[in-house]
Amino acid sequence: MNSSLYDFTVATIDNSQFSFSQLEGKTVLIVNTASKCGFTGQYAGLEALHREYKDKGLVIIGFPCNQFANQEPGNAAEIAEFCKLTYDVSFHMMAKVDVNGKDAHPLYRWLRKQAPGLLGDSVKWNFTKFLVGKDGKTVKRFAPTVEPQALKADIENFLQ
Repeated sequence: MNSSLYDFTVATIDNSQFSFSQLEGKTVLIVNTASKCGFTGQYAGLEALHREYKDKGLVIIGFPCNQFANQEPGNAAEIAEFCKLTYDVSFHMMAKVDVNGKDAHPLYRWLRKQAPGLLGDSVKWNFTKFLVGKDGKTVKRFAPTVEPQALKADIENFLQ
């Protein structure tokens, strides 16, 4: 049973392994992303948060997901190229995952249990955001409609 964020290892977008244990003591923002979504423009806001807070202890991690209206159909190379060329993304991007259902990534099962949504624990759409505290356990969920810049106060509280 995973008891904290630091218990998870995931595949990166270039298929290497990424252990969350290397992030101990950091505040982490995890977002399921898609390149053909009405919220795709939030990549710019996420990158702005990354650049503003990375030296203060914030780590942003994107998980491409194709579960919502097939809005992330690309393969890893296409997704990585889109993120770099369109939004100059420099935060961590992971391999495409499912966030709901029987094939949901174990990390997302854990996140959903830690911070259920208003209508149950499933992720409702792309760009749902989970902010994880430095303890690796405290999790706060934000709806896809919440713009990245609106997270600043919560991020700053979690960084304290």
